[in-house]
Amino acid sequence: MTLSELLQYLDENMDGVFLDGDSASTLEKARSGEHRNPIAAEVLTTLMDGAGADGPDTTLERAEAVKAIGPLRLKYMADDAPVEGFRLVEKTIVTIDAAYNDEALSSRG
Repeated sequence: MTLSELLQYLDENMDGVFLDGDSASTLEKARSGEHRNPIAAEVLTTLMDGAGADGPDTTLERAEAVKAIGPLRLKYMADDAPVEGFRLVEKTIVTIDAAYNDEALSSRG
């Protein structure tokens, strides 16, 4: 699955939190700090950096996508971290798993 496909899936299944324009502009806004949702931007930036994804057409495997945002999950588990961040990161991880499950099921026919 490409980063763009994953981003589209996340946005469709998480109440429009991730996309801020098309995939390419969303990723640019996340990097520049102009994304409308700062926590989603942090998730996207961490995902890109952790998985070595340099653009929307980069192919990501499930394990590398989840592993990439693992450190961010730990950050938001801290006692002084905003609970909204923890909830968004947790839901993102679950939704990433669902995206790859759906992809695997659809490839089986």
